[in-house]
Amino acid sequence: MNFNPLSTVHIQDLKAMVAADRFSTGASVLKLHAKDQSHHRGCLPEAVIWPTDRLEVVEILKYANDNRLPVVGWGSGSSLEGNPIPVKNGLVLDFSQMNCILDVREEDFQVDVQPGVIYQDLNEHLKYTGLFFPPDPGARATVGGMIANNASGTRTVYYGSTKDYVLKLTVVLASGEVLEMGRRVSKTSSGYDLPHLFVGSEGTLGVVVEATLRLVGLPEEFSAAVVTFPSVEAAGKAVSAIVRYGLNPAALELLDSACIELFNREKALGLDLSPTLFLEFHGPSIAYLSEIMGMAEEICRENGSLAFSPGLGRDERNRLFEARHELGEMVVRAHTDCRIQVLDVAVPITAYPDIISMARQEADAAGIQGYAFSHAGDGNLHLCLAGRKDETGDWERIDRISQRMVSKAISLGGTATGEHGVGIGKRKYMLAEHGSSLEWMQRIKSLFDPNGILNPGKIFP
Repeated sequence: MNFNPLSTVHIQDLKAMVAADRFSTGASVLKLHAKDQSHHRGCLPEAVIWPTDRLEVVEILKYANDNRLPVVGWGSGSSLEGNPIPVKNGLVLDFSQMNCILDVREEDFQVDVQPGVIYQDLNEHLKYTGLFFPPDPGARATVGGMIANNASGTRTVYYGSTKDYVLKLTVVLASGEVLEMGRRVSKTSSGYDLPHLFVGSEGTLGVVVEATLRLVGLPEEFSAAVVTFPSVEAAGKAVSAIVRYGLNPAALELLDSACIELFNREKALGLDLSPTLFLEFHGPSIAYLSEIMGMAEEICRENGSLAFSPGLGRDERNRLFEARHELGEMVVRAHTDCRIQVLDVAVPITAYPDIISMARQEADAAGIQGYAFSHAGDGNLHLCLAGRKDETGDWERIDRISQRMVSKAISLGGTATGEHGVGIGKRKYMLAEHGSSLEWMQRIKSLFDPNGILNPGKIFP
């Protein structure tokens, strides 16, 4: 696709569409929107615009489409695969000022939101209703960004990912047409499932301007435990067994010894330096949870656990999961002279012990500092690799590790990306993962965005 650079006329026209303080070509603003939290190289947009309602989005997109200007949506920039990097420059639509919670229907377990709402702020608003929005990617992600990337997180094994909570979407297409899709019901057999076509599309098909989300009740009781193992292989086998026996953990996080060492250094948690599982269960009563926890302990013992420490209080549980959410930042702080690449693959649960074992072996064999951690209950593995910024040899080894890990995951029936999205880094694996269906994805892209202005350079090789 050929795009036009923003001319003086384009800039004047776009500036006239919003209030003066909601359009910028300033160098500092452009730099803030050039890069997400990934290791991918940033690209400066030519302008940033902050819409506040759907009518402004309609006008902006119609103008951009008519003038062949590339447009990228921006939530909070917390993504890890270059998803919102404006690789073709152009215009960034920053949704931070479209951040209203429009309606809460407690009796229906539903909420209507604009895309710039931060999910933690949404849950803070909801907590007095006894309801919450479960997907939990950790960073201060916006709901729009979570929808764009089908975000998930520590509680996905029990509650599911973002797609499981999207009931209805209002989307502005590249042409400026407003498309409303979905219904405010828990299920429907009426027509094509268009809302879920847009979930995970990374803003390449249209721009979400409003969403109706399903909510769930806050759990009555919870129980948590820390379990240590002699190896990641043993821990991986315990994970597979816990899922197989249907214990339904609300969270099942596996971290290797390198991660635990960081936790102890930064948070003074005093954990044993061994591969460690964080387990959490939700349920209606303490008696129910006690029985489930006893079964989990038995499974872990059968798989060689070194220690099983149940009965964590809420404060201690919160400290552990706060540390888990901050792990990526801890890795960055521990390696100030390095860039960090995060591999993100997922496999069927039976293949999980193999993939996590391979991750640790690959990093050690290459002499690259690696941190293996995962949402173990749904087979989603992350491997953080630290490479010195100016050492091409480090990055050649990291690239080889990445290619082998992704190829292995796909060969096991898994995916190149469990939750971070395709973005820039995973495009080259799309054909291997999807085969001939990739062509149909491209046809869908061409149908909704024939001029290719929406987040160009993403998803497709």
